[in-house]
Amino acid sequence: MTPKDRNAWWWVPSLYFTQGLPYVVVVSVSVIMYKNLGVSNADIGLYTSWLYLPWVLKPLWSPWVDLKWTKRRWFLWMQLLIALSLLGVGLTLPTKGFFTTTLACFWMAAFASSTNDIASDGYYMIALSERKQSFFVGLRSTFYRLSMITGQGLIVILAGMLEQRYGDPARAWSLTMVFTALLMVLLTAGNFFATPSYEAAERDPGQGFFDIFRRFFQKPGIGWALAFILSYRLGESQLVKMAAPFLLDARSEGGLAYSTEMVGTIYGTLGVIFLSAGGILGGILISRDGLGRWMWPMILALNLPNALYALLAWSQASSLWAVTATVMVEQFGYGFGFAAFLVYLIYLADGPYKTAHYALATGFMALGMMLPGMASGFIQQWLGYPGFFLWVLVAALPVLFFLKQIKYPADFGRKERPGNA
Repeated sequence: MTPKDRNAWWWVPSLYFTQGLPYVVVVSVSVIMYKNLGVSNADIGLYTSWLYLPWVLKPLWSPWVDLKWTKRRWFLWMQLLIALSLLGVGLTLPTKGFFTTTLACFWMAAFASSTNDIASDGYYMIALSERKQSFFVGLRSTFYRLSMITGQGLIVILAGMLEQRYGDPARAWSLTMVFTALLMVLLTAGNFFATPSYEAAERDPGQGFFDIFRRFFQKPGIGWALAFILSYRLGESQLVKMAAPFLLDARSEGGLAYSTEMVGTIYGTLGVIFLSAGGILGGILISRDGLGRWMWPMILALNLPNALYALLAWSQASSLWAVTATVMVEQFGYGFGFAAFLVYLIYLADGPYKTAHYALATGFMALGMMLPGMASGFIQQWLGYPGFFLWVLVAALPVLFFLKQIKYPADFGRKERPGNA
């Protein structure tokens, strides 16, 4: 049996970069792509939010990932399927029915990506000790977010450069998606060599598929816990769908009229640095002090920077410094604030069948992203960008109420020190 924590500094960054990249391509880069191809905000918000559904439903097949095969084999095969799906997007974009065919390919990628999430998270929890799980949560979150910045930054920059070169958005995005598929193949090969062959022998063969669900929903205070999970990203779930359209839309429509390449550059430069700093700092602080001390500040850090988008929308300030500063603060707050959420989900999943239970928890998290995101385009068109970003701030309030209802050990996630019990 391979010892726990082996080579973690190598495989944790690699595995979570690969986990984040297909997610951001499916749910965020697709928004920019469809915007450049002339799809309306209402259709973008509605149809790309439906792509969250595999992450919502993944608990239904998570027990099979827990009970059949190994986690490592699951995530390697799913990563290859993601690469094939993105290749399908690239090859079908130049066709007349591109919207339907690319959505179908994105659906396949979303299903494979959500299954990859189950296996990767399960591998993380069985291949690391509890102390290392907390310690690496910042690094894990950082590389997950770095992959998202790669998607929203470097991949979008590439698409923008190809648009300028060819003058054809469909051709530019087709080549970009083919490149992204090849990148996924390389990342899969890297994970094959970086991850040790490890599988914990901790299953109870006397328990079956439905017992996994029963045990999850019998956890103490599970109702309040699920309400907390559903509301944690209520504001962000809407902001993430409309932030890029806000930067890309013409000023006559309330946007800032930035180019595709410039949007990618903003997210892919200083945004990367501040995101990394926030994620790493969040993991270190929780590892040092425990979840209880930092949950409240991290929730505020996640949501308060959204006020800067409202300020930009109301003032119509298009200064590169103002927009870049907004992205920097928002990315730092996101990296910092999301660390607490990840540690709480690990706590909720603790116990038997932690892989499936973590998938259940993150499935509810995805539901909390999908439903508000579906309405985000209609709300933006109704309220305009200034009113929409104010609404995003209001939508962040319910989580503060549910925070008072949930229970968790204040020192959960804190690394052991000499003299600690």
